[in-house]
Order: sequence, then structure tokens, then C-alpha cells
Amino acid sequence: MSDPLKVLLLAGRFEVRASCAYTIRLLEHLPQQGIAVEMICSDASKVVPEKRAVLPIKVYRRFDRPLWGRVVLESIRRDMQSSPPDLIHVQSTAVYPQGLWLARQWGRPVILTVATSPFSRVRLPEVGGRCRQVIAISQPVADDLIKQNRVPAGFVTVIPSGVDAPELSAEARVLPENRRPVVGTAGPLEATKGLPFFLGAAARVVREYPDCEFLISGAGPEEHNLRRLARSLDLAGQVTFVPNLYDFGTSIDAMDIFCLPSLQQGLGVTMLEAMARGKPVIATGVGGVDSIITDGQTGLVVPPSDSERLSERILDLLRDPEKARRIGNAGREIVREQFRVDRMVARTADLYREIVVAGAVAA
Repeated sequence: MSDPLKVLLLAGRFEVRASCAYTIRLLEHLPQQGIAVEMICSDASKVVPEKRAVLPIKVYRRFDRPLWGRVVLESIRRDMQSSPPDLIHVQSTAVYPQGLWLARQWGRPVILTVATSPFSRVRLPEVGGRCRQVIAISQPVADDLIKQNRVPAGFVTVIPSGVDAPELSAEARVLPENRRPVVGTAGPLEATKGLPFFLGAAARVVREYPDCEFLISGAGPEEHNLRRLARSLDLAGQVTFVPNLYDFGTSIDAMDIFCLPSLQQGLGVTMLEAMARGKPVIATGVGGVDSIITDGQTGLVVPPSDSERLSERILDLLRDPEKARRIGNAGREIVREQFRVDRMVARTADLYREIVVAGAVAA
């Protein structure tokens, strides 16, 4: 019986964002595909402690830094030299150069996952050489890689991210009559997430539903500006900011309606998590959103940068709770059918085997 395929997941600093959750799901589920996997990252403090205690995670601080990086990378190379991985799966473009360097030292192939479209000026060296494939998490990201970043189409594979669909309790009912409605969003508080437009929509919604509450879950560089905007819109008493420690699940559970007001988006994995929990979603039609949502059936789609239209769609669901529940249930079914974790992991494992076998044949 041959030894299992050994794969190293190389990540940078862990944050509470969908791309990091993707890495953890691979780490948890790849062993079920017969893959011996471990992860190296520069900071694991945002990994759920219970998971960090049992998952094969090694922390090498500052390996992704310009000054200290090469010294720490040399330590990684030396520590794993006697039994290097068969393949390195780099989890973002931020640590792609480091992954290539390690791969050259060990004579191993690389796979890179891209979760959002890189800037057009970004080039990805050695694709088709040391880097055998680039995984795009949505077709729009793949299209941008090919057109803007000049990655040859034959070296791009689309594997949508998968999410878990937890069992729903009676308390998860959307818009029950016995409590105030909660409209929320979750993700890194960054300029590209369009959160000022969410607050602008909230200011319009409270004119008709003054008891509606709004939840912004996440942390990031825009938090101060968003808090200031909420105060200027007289929303300070109705908007709650939740700087999540480890994940967005608890916050999403508290919402009746989930909004994704992004100005650009790779796939919308946090949106998928909300859909998996039966929450009706309202999202801007950017990135991979249109590949998931059929407007009016599995969610509602609005133009980006449009607070007025976003508020209208929120009000549409608040006025018609049955419609909100129907859309939430339909969205949950789409996730369970098309965006399962086991499907994502199986396709990724198949790609690993294909690349390693092809390399062995070529050798």
C-alpha cells in the first residue's frame, strides 16, 4: 500500500474572513480523501482555539515579511528537508513568492488559490512551470486571472468554495412576530465591502421600521469611519458592531436578513454561510454573486453603491416575512446542492493527485 499524498497548506496571517475559513475546511476534511495535510502560517491567533488544539498547524512568525522572511523560510526548509511535502498549496497571492521559494528548494510543484481578483498589474510568475495550477473560487475570478493577469487559461481551474449547512433550530425562524427584526452583514471592515451603503440603507429603513436593529460583524481598518458614519446618521442606538473573535456564525444566526453590499467580490462565501443557515440574502451583483443568486428566487440582487435600492429590497422582505422565509429556504437548498464542503475538498484532492502523478510521469 502506497504512502498517502503529503500536502502543505501555506498561509499568511489568519484573520476572520472567508479565505481563512476555506483553509481550515481543507485542513479538516482532506484526510478523509486520503491526503496527509498540514498547515504553516505566520499567525494562528484567530483560529478557533478548539480547532487549533487538534489540527496540524505550525506557526512560523514573520516568514511572510520582507526583512525576516528569508531567514524564517530557511528554517522551514531545514525543518522539513528530511520529509518534504509532495505538493505545496499556497492559500493566497500574498505568500505566493514564499511558496515558490520553498517549492524550488524541495523540487516540488505548487498550486495557488485565488479568492478575489488581483489588481490588473499583478503578475504570477512560474504559472505553467513550478506552479502547475491556479484555483479560482468563482468563474469571474478565473476570467479576471486570464484577461487581466495574463494567466494561461489551461492553468486555471474553478473550484467554488464550500460551506457547511448546519441543522436549523426553531429559534432560527426568520422574522418571527415576537421580536424585533435584525438586518446584518459580516466580513472584514474594508473599503471594498461597501458598508457605508449598508448604513445609508439602514437610515432609510428606520423611517418605516423604527424598531429594526442592524448588525455589522467583523473588524478592519474602516471600523472607526463606519462608527462615525452611524452616529452622523443618528443610527448609533440601532447599529451594533461585533468585532468577531473567530468566525461569523454566531452573528449570522442572530440576523433575519443578510446583506452583502460589496463593491467587488470573489464569490461571497460569507453570503453562502448565511444562505446555508436559511437567511434571505440581499447582495450586490458583483463578482461571483450572479452565479449563486437568481434574483427573487434564491436571493435579491441590487446594484453596487446604491443605498436607496438596497433599502427598498430590505423593506420588501420586512413587509413580507413569508417571502423572506421562502427565499431563505430556497437559498439554503442551493448551497446544500452546489456548494458542499465535501464536493470542494474532493475536487481539490483530485487536482492534487493529477498534478503529482503528472510530475512523476514527466520525471
